[in-house]
Amino acid sequence: MRSFWRSNGLSITLLVMFLASIGGQALAGHRAENEDRRDHGQAPESFVAYVTGGQFAEAVFENWESEFLQMAVYVMLTAWLFQRGSAESKDPDARAPQDEDPRKHARDPEAPRVVRRGGWRLALYENSLALAFGALFFASMALHAVGGARAFNEERLLHGEPATDVLGYVSSSRFWFESLQNWQSEFLAVFTIVVLSIVLRQRGSAQSKPVHAPHRKTGK
Repeated sequence: MRSFWRSNGLSITLLVMFLASIGGQALAGHRAENEDRRDHGQAPESFVAYVTGGQFAEAVFENWESEFLQMAVYVMLTAWLFQRGSAESKDPDARAPQDEDPRKHARDPEAPRVVRRGGWRLALYENSLALAFGALFFASMALHAVGGARAFNEERLLHGEPATDVLGYVSSSRFWFESLQNWQSEFLAVFTIVVLSIVLRQRGSAQSKPVHAPHRKTGK
């Protein structure tokens, strides 16, 4: 059991932090929503109704959308672009192990089965990380659109305005304001870690170069 926790501590800790955060968001959001409803002379909404409604879905998925976009773009850009000195970049002066053709390892008994089999499955597998993040991004964006449209229509009905469909909401300035305000922060965060990791260090972190490494040294 001790070995299991040591081997998986990072993912377990992050999952627990995620569950605690989304639970807290749901509780705080439900309270804020009922305070707003009270101010408008409306009856309070149950917790179940809130977490299955448009307001909560919009808030959750507009953030997931930007996170998965960040990771998809980051995975793709770091495959092709470099930043000399950054712990987040491959070395521009050396061939990285990640660039090696997996087909050369078709006879390696320890290679994943899909590598040994080759063919179209390997073609998908060697791009599977970016494809997975891309799929998660588009799924989150679709759920943001659906949940946001529901929340948007609830507000419109309160003001006596006609409801709109999902496509109408996606083409609205509100949808893109919600998306872009998150996208810009994600790209800024990635830019920051790429640049700061050139000169700053964190001993023991896989995201940092060794503390004693020169600034010009690239990668981990």
